[in-house]
Amino acid sequence: MKSTVVGSFPVEVKEPSSAKNKLLNAFGAYDPFKDSIKGSVIAQLDAGVDIISDGQVRGDMVSIFTEYIPGMKIEDGNTVIVSKIRNPTQEISVDDLKYAKKVMKDYYGGNIPEGKGVKGIITGPNTIVHSSRIASFYKNKEDAIIDLAHSLKYEVDAIAKKVKPVYIQVDEPFLSTGMVEMKTAREAIGILKDGLEIPLAMHVCGILKDAFADIARFNVDILDFEFAGNNVNMGVLEKNYSLIANKKLGFGCVDSSVNVVDDKSDVDELVKKAIEIVGKDNLILDPDCGLRRAPKDVAFDKLKLMNEIKDKYS
Repeated sequence: MKSTVVGSFPVEVKEPSSAKNKLLNAFGAYDPFKDSIKGSVIAQLDAGVDIISDGQVRGDMVSIFTEYIPGMKIEDGNTVIVSKIRNPTQEISVDDLKYAKKVMKDYYGGNIPEGKGVKGIITGPNTIVHSSRIASFYKNKEDAIIDLAHSLKYEVDAIAKKVKPVYIQVDEPFLSTGMVEMKTAREAIGILKDGLEIPLAMHVCGILKDAFADIARFNVDILDFEFAGNNVNMGVLEKNYSLIANKKLGFGCVDSSVNVVDDKSDVDELVKKAIEIVGKDNLILDPDCGLRRAPKDVAFDKLKLMNEIKDKYS
């Protein structure tokens, strides 16, 4: 049994303090997020996380990608689709993931232990389009979703080739809302998966009661759901686990919607039930969702608690 994070971590943006960084800042070359990435990675590692993220420190889950995709622009903090969606103008998360991997390698004295590593995370095409306003060109969301999937495929392939992560995670919280046309959604994820030689995971927030059977049909290797923050999904898993028995399960076992540390006995009981249903080898523990909104000490303590439970059953 391994542990991971869904993605985001509390951001601490630091002003340049060293002479070198002050000089870089004067020339517009200082990156204020570099220390945030390093702090996020070290916090995850100190807490015992096996498969880390870069902390997703640079912005919200939609604009962090759409900022670099022609056909989409950001107005007043919201993404608007203004023309045909085309390929990204640059690699979006590769440099941050490379840096996160370097921090991890240094943390372990030069060699990342087997079974540990970094994962790439992108926001899925269905969620991005449903979070955006179509101003022109597209008459329906479905055509925009497929074009965006082809665009994001460049980022997926770049991460796989240049970072060599343990796996890549696609965030698709909208799939549980009933707002998404599932046939198109599956086609879009299939585009991202095509030719990928490392596992692809898909994270879906929310209550799964009406969507589980459809989500189970997606061509991914890992499905990641929340179980701590609602009292419905465990029952859905118990009744329907056979539908995803060929996949690993990302198991949200600490509640990211509250800014207090979870009760240890509650997390223990939840994980114990998951082991009974899924088996330890098919289970990856993580928070329900990202921890960006939590105070840094609370986020750290949640991850530490999660990994104490993991170690108990590993």
